Amino acid sequence: MAVQDQFKRPLRDLRLSVIDQCNFRCHYCMPAHIFNENYTFLQKEELLTDDELVRLSVLFSRLGVEKIRITGGEPLLRKGLPSLIERIGEKTRIEDIAVTTNGVFLPKLAQDLRGAGVQRVNISLDAIEDDVFRYMNGKGVGISPVLKGINAAREAGLYVKINMVVQKGVNDNQILPMARYFKRLGVTLRFIEYMDVGSTNGWDMRDVMTKKDILTELQSEFSLIPVKEAYFGEVAKRYKYSDKTGEVGFISSVSDTFCGSCTRARVSASGQLYTCLFASKGTDLREKLRSGKSDEELFEYISSVWEMRDDRYSEDRANLKDKREPIEMSYIGG
Repeated sequence: MAVQDQFKRPLRDLRLSVIDQCNFRCHYCMPAHIFNENYTFLQKEELLTDDELVRLSVLFSRLGVEKIRITGGEPLLRKGLPSLIERIGEKTRIEDIAVTTNGVFLPKLAQDLRGAGVQRVNISLDAIEDDVFRYMNGKGVGISPVLKGINAAREAGLYVKINMVVQKGVNDNQILPMARYFKRLGVTLRFIEYMDVGSTNGWDMRDVMTKKDILTELQSEFSLIPVKEAYFGEVAKRYKYSDKTGEVGFISSVSDTFCGSCTRARVSASGQLYTCLFASKGTDLREKLRSGKSDEELFEYISSVWEMRDDRYSEDRANLKDKREPIEMSYIGG
């Protein structure tokens, strides 16, 4: 069944958060002055269990989901993650299961993830120079652990993409160094515009390096050729190097929106369903899961939520008059 929303957008992708905790404190996601030793993270009983996550995955696959991305927080902090992913793959028959991670724990887990059925990992890395990266991650962690994680993922046979969030005046001096480094490796690098997700990161449009800005910087050194969209709902605008040594991509939800083809649903670690990355309220699936509802009742309920979906936040951003407080990115994994 291919359920569609109010704008005829199908449900194709599920972002499944498995934990709200992270070992980094990146300024744009989990700033340390908020997420400090006094911050209360979800307790075990508030998190969806493995059985609940598997059950939801099966229901979403019946609704048309073809891709599942495991997110956090930092998803590799969840105990038994490879086993959970293996169960999801077996029950749903979905072959495209990916993980977004900061990469630090991949040397220990990359082989297990590959064995569980993971094909791809997106590794968040916002700088290639130690001093800039130490500042960006908010924990003073150097670049070496992440580079080791990237190597471990590639050695395990995982397809790797690197995600770089670019903030003007903070790490925009890393655009070319990052491009040079990953071009040499033949690894795809994706530049992500600094987004107004959540209410704790102090977002300001003046801090945004737009896709156009970043592309101009890249073209000062590299020859890039646009690549056609591979499928409906593809988020990244892709460019290949003219010397055929790889490609770069852009996630431009601020300056070049893609709401019209958004096919993504997100479930937080506490079981809240969000139909937009910038939503301020979710739909409580955990209560439904724990109230004795049958699979058919849950199926119909989730279907009805998607069918009523009319989110277009990025397109409407400039015209919105409400003072919404979007859900924090760390709850739903971006």
